[in-house]
Amino acid sequence: MRGGGDVDASVERFTAIYRQHYPKVLGYALAHDARAAAEDVANETFLTAWRKLDQVPDDDPLPWLFGVARRHRLKQRDAGRRHATIAERARQMRTEHDTDTGEVVAEREAGLAAFAALAERDAEALVLSAWYGFSAGQAARVLGCSTATYFVRLHRARKRLARLLSTSDHASVPHPALEGQRG
Repeated sequence: MRGGGDVDASVERFTAIYRQHYPKVLGYALAHDARAAAEDVANETFLTAWRKLDQVPDDDPLPWLFGVARRHRLKQRDAGRRHATIAERARQMRTEHDTDTGEVVAEREAGLAAFAALAERDAEALVLSAWYGFSAGQAARVLGCSTATYFVRLHRARKRLARLLSTSDHASVPHPALEGQRG
C-alpha cells in the first residue's frame, strides 16, 4: 500500500485534473447525449481517471480523458441506452436558439442542416479539431487511431461537409476551414 504522502499527491493531482477538465469532458458528452447520459459519461470518465491515475498523461490529460469518455459513451449506446447523435443535437440547437433574421438565419440553417446530414464519424472528426481545438495527434488519441488515419478522416469529413454545403441554396459564404476543399 502507498504511503500517506503518495495518496495526498494522487488526490491533489486528480483534483487538479478534475477541476480543470470536468466542464470540457461534460461538454463533449453533451454534444452526443442527453444531459443525464452525458453526466453519467463524465462521471464514469473521472472514475476511470482516478482508478488509472498513473496512466493519465501529465502534460496533456484532455485527449486521454476524451478517449475514455468516448469509450464510455459507445458502451452506453451499445448497451441500448438512449443516444442522441451530434446531428440530433445540431437540429435541437437550430430549433431552440434561432432568433436571427434574414440571410444570417438562412446561412446558419444551411450550415446546421449540412452538419446534421453528416455521419457521426465525420461530425466527430470535425468537432474535435474545430470546436475543441485538438491537434491531429490529440484527436487521434481520442478516436483511438493513428494521426495519419485521423488526417484522412478529417479530410474526407471536410470534403463531405463542403459537398453538402455546395448543394445547399444558401451556402454562399464558405467557412475558412473548408477553403480549398470545394470542387
